[in-house]
Amino acid sequence: MKKRYVILIIFIVLVLISAAITAVYFSITDDLSFTGERVEVIYVDGTLLTGDIPPGFGYAGSENICNELRAAERDDAVKAIVIRINSPGGTPAAAQEIVTEIKRIDKPIVVSMADVAASGAYYIAAPSDWIVANPDTVTGSIGVIWVFENREGEYREEGINYTVVKSGDMKDMGAPWRNLTDGELDYANEMVTDAFERFVEEVAAGRNMTIDEVKNLSDGRVYLGADAKELGLVDQLGNLYDAIEVAGKLGGIEGEPRVEYANKLDVMDILF
Repeated sequence: MKKRYVILIIFIVLVLISAAITAVYFSITDDLSFTGERVEVIYVDGTLLTGDIPPGFGYAGSENICNELRAAERDDAVKAIVIRINSPGGTPAAAQEIVTEIKRIDKPIVVSMADVAASGAYYIAAPSDWIVANPDTVTGSIGVIWVFENREGEYREEGINYTVVKSGDMKDMGAPWRNLTDGELDYANEMVTDAFERFVEEVAAGRNMTIDEVKNLSDGRVYLGADAKELGLVDQLGNLYDAIEVAGKLGGIEGEPRVEYANKLDVMDILF
């Protein structure tokens, strides 16, 4: 029994070593191949949040993505950028940080939509030069939501009481131990409306549409990629490689472009 256990441990160690060597090999060969003009692919994978969040945790950190965008902008060999989006959205601030960086870049930017690019993820797609989606990509969801949980009744049944000392009437606005007051609800609606108006303006500017045209599509519903193309929210139906081809042409690269995948999760990220 002990011998089998030792053999199993040795086998696992060998597998990990082999995987690490393979990852290092491909990392080195990839680095060596990116010497000429190329297209840079930057991944936005997961829920959008501010912060420098590494890939692979289900979140897309705005600082990480902005850093990759800035690096691509500074690299003279990068002639165009593809932003590969697979995200249901996230916080407005995270989307705005990325949009601000996209607007600063003086290189063609093409968005490739994967399974989903909705809400805040569409927010960051709108200012790009070209949007490519799959026919059944879930996109759209242009709107803003703010959810408040009221567990006052549950707490009362459990005999849980709160004594709140606060400096202002709204300091505990949104706390689960009470419902919103009418004034707080009005204030929350004002904030959501303000954020929504900024979202609509960004889409209208990026997609060359009027405010009214965007608002007609902005009741919060999602659209499949094929429908989004008919509505003017997407430029082309296709996959990542179609987006890379478009980016190469926009960047003036002759023939099939070289491609570098900037922040794609690899074996080394999983192991270490």
